[in-house]
Amino acid sequence: MKTIERTLVFVGLLSLSALFIYALQDAPTDENFEKKLINGYNVYALQVPQDLNFAGEPVPLKDPDVYERMDRELLVNTYWQSNGLLMFKRAKKYFPTIEPILKKYGVPDDFKYLAVIESGLVNVVSPAGARGVWQIMPATAKENGLEVNDNVDERYHLEKSTEVACKYLLKSKRELGSWTLAAAAYNAGNYGISRRLKEQRVTDYYDLLLGEETGRYMFRIVALKEILSNPDTYGFNFREKDLYSDVPTYTVSLDTAVTDFSKFAQNFGINYKILKIHNPWLREPHLINKSRKKYDISIPKAGYYQ
Repeated sequence: MKTIERTLVFVGLLSLSALFIYALQDAPTDENFEKKLINGYNVYALQVPQDLNFAGEPVPLKDPDVYERMDRELLVNTYWQSNGLLMFKRAKKYFPTIEPILKKYGVPDDFKYLAVIESGLVNVVSPAGARGVWQIMPATAKENGLEVNDNVDERYHLEKSTEVACKYLLKSKRELGSWTLAAAAYNAGNYGISRRLKEQRVTDYYDLLLGEETGRYMFRIVALKEILSNPDTYGFNFREKDLYSDVPTYTVSLDTAVTDFSKFAQNFGINYKILKIHNPWLREPHLINKSRKKYDISIPKAGYYQ
């Protein structure tokens, strides 16, 4: 029995030695780490760029807390590959509409990435009642001249809602003093950001202790800006033809009621679904228009849906 025990102990020691030697051979040296990076799909740490900024205002990455939070958002948005590819595809379609409006109002181009994190560049509805690509609340929309009711909701009108977002952001910049704080206020409100700055006796977004959503807000914007600006760096591979393109349209103006948009659409060689795709602000299959207000309806040019 003792001989068997000694033999088992000896075999066990040999096995442990072999495992130890194997572990040393397979240790993550710089050399085999580099080899793994080129052998198919691997998950690896990202290098956080040291010159990240929003609207020309630098992200203070020397602060270890800021660095970790920035690293988190870069990782989350890089490795959420399906969502990332959709953002590239939609950006190609919608940025050409958003960019000139931002420029017209003197709002930095970086704010187009705010729309990306607000809605993913689709017309969504928040639990609080915000709607559209820019997630505008009813009161803000009406204060800035948008029509909001069951029949027509211009928060779904990309050009008009982008103009309202610009006005809101300019007001926030005047009140809060920086574009970074203005962007954060788009999420938490001017009063909310101003109150927290006073309570915590700081003047910068990155010095604030905030709740989860607003605390991640600017880091998410900067991460999406970095990734969408550098697809190759973050492993996104696509061709120009893989991206979505906007369908050219022309405008039909009307100042009367429309009893049936299905029939209206047929007059232009399209169906109701296509009419709604290009005019999502028309919320019902008819237009009441008792005031004889002028509306511009977008109609796709011929040949794109055939």
